[in-house]
Amino acid sequence: MLNIYNSLTQTKEEFKPINEGKIGIYVCGITTYDYLHLGHARMMVAFDVVTRYLRARGYEVSYVRNITDIDDKILNRAKHNGELFSDLTDRFIDAMHEDEAALAVLPPDVEPRATGHINEIVDMIKLLIEKDMAYRADNGDVYFSVMNFPNYGKLSKKKMDELLDGARIEVGELKKDPRDFVLWKSSPDDGVGWDSPWGYV
Repeated sequence: MLNIYNSLTQTKEEFKPINEGKIGIYVCGITTYDYLHLGHARMMVAFDVVTRYLRARGYEVSYVRNITDIDDKILNRAKHNGELFSDLTDRFIDAMHEDEAALAVLPPDVEPRATGHINEIVDMIKLLIEKDMAYRADNGDVYFSVMNFPNYGKLSKKKMDELLDGARIEVGELKKDPRDFVLWKSSPDDGVGWDSPWGYV
């Protein structure tokens, strides 16, 4: 019997896969604007151990670890270097794979890049807007509405008023609530972006 810690109930519970004999693991991977650090290595090694253990126990494991290959840090670093953002991310993805191999970590089964799934991201945000869980601000940015999601904070055990600590609105942001977070950022016409229902982003 395998027991794991359930963050929601804060107790150890018997592990029961949704589909008997099959396990899906999703891990948030790196943002590719720099070389890996020790925290990245820890993540890779830890989930490699978990995946190997589950497979050794006879489970069919599908391990997915994404790559964030577009965000402000990437765009700012590429602009500073005077290179295409895609050249920057390709270089650091290659470096990540070199480090992964040096650590004898097995690669994930699937390694999707954010830029390869823009249509799916747009569809998901459209659905959140339809359900009044997100909104478009006047500057073209789209934000998740924390107040419109009653169970927000349930997993972290944070209360809504506690989430205000450290929450702020940066210059240029048009949030309805300082706890809201951006799902989709607008882009200048000459910047990197994709067409969307909310403008060029």
